[in-house]
Amino acid sequence: MPPEAVQIVVGVITNNTGEVLLAKRPPDVHQGGLWEFPGGKQELDEDINTALSRELLEELGLIVIKARPFIRLFYEYPDKSVILNVWLIQEWKGIPYGKEGQLIQWCCRNNLHEVKLLPANAMIVKAIQLPALYLISPGPAGDRMDMFITGIEKCIVAGTRLLQLRCHEDIYKNHSEVITRVLSICNAYNAKLLLNSTPAIAVALKAHGVHLNSVRLLQLNQRPLERSFWVSASCHNQDEMVHAERIGVDFAVLSPVEFTASHPDAKPMGWKKFSELAGLANIPVYALGGMLPVHMTRAWNNGAQGIAMLSGVWSSNKPEDVIRNCINV
Repeated sequence: MPPEAVQIVVGVITNNTGEVLLAKRPPDVHQGGLWEFPGGKQELDEDINTALSRELLEELGLIVIKARPFIRLFYEYPDKSVILNVWLIQEWKGIPYGKEGQLIQWCCRNNLHEVKLLPANAMIVKAIQLPALYLISPGPAGDRMDMFITGIEKCIVAGTRLLQLRCHEDIYKNHSEVITRVLSICNAYNAKLLLNSTPAIAVALKAHGVHLNSVRLLQLNQRPLERSFWVSASCHNQDEMVHAERIGVDFAVLSPVEFTASHPDAKPMGWKKFSELAGLANIPVYALGGMLPVHMTRAWNNGAQGIAMLSGVWSSNKPEDVIRNCINV
């Protein structure tokens, strides 16, 4: 990211119904007439939190009580470059209104793609549509299909809204009824199901998308599915992160951050390296590898969308309780 890029602070503000607050730029400014997430320029003597609190008070009359990092993005316009330091406003006080005469509106997050937003705001929309927890599940063991389905259902009911199935190809090809049952559960709770397989199998089994392992990722030169499907990818280094963004994946999983029982021989990268690599791509990134609910806040503070969990959930006697602990962070 070039040092001359303008530092911008942005607040994602939601109400009790899950709608997101947008403001319309005046017609006489850069990119005038487009809608944006509220915020403004960070002054040289300000940290992000101070700048964001000032901007939202000046623009909307809101007092920020609690906020956390959400995503950091770089965007290059023809005439300038910007770095968007986007924070999620968790608690605020006041009734928002356009103090500077600008129009504001509450917008359903599912309708954000219909709004004429600033180009730099496009990836914020993607991040808003993603939860903080990405649950990864191994496939069913042996003939324990019903037990497997029950475990998945408990985790979905507990709050999981993004699920990856990492099954043997035999399950996808010869036991597709398992995927059908999981998909039915996900649809009932508005959760998204991604299959760790080929894009063709994900489409054939009517999943919501595909998760690419690093081998499949590097074999692709372009996004494998249209935008109506989710595409995510596993990354472990700088080359894979850059390639994932280049082909247009929606989000990435970066691992291993900590020691993980599922890959005991893999060397953990640690949080410093995670933060560096996550900052290379303008896409949401989940931290994976040894993750537990207690890591959620640390992940956010290091540039993550949230955490991805496998062993930390399924090694528990009550996986659904682990899910609830994540949701309640």
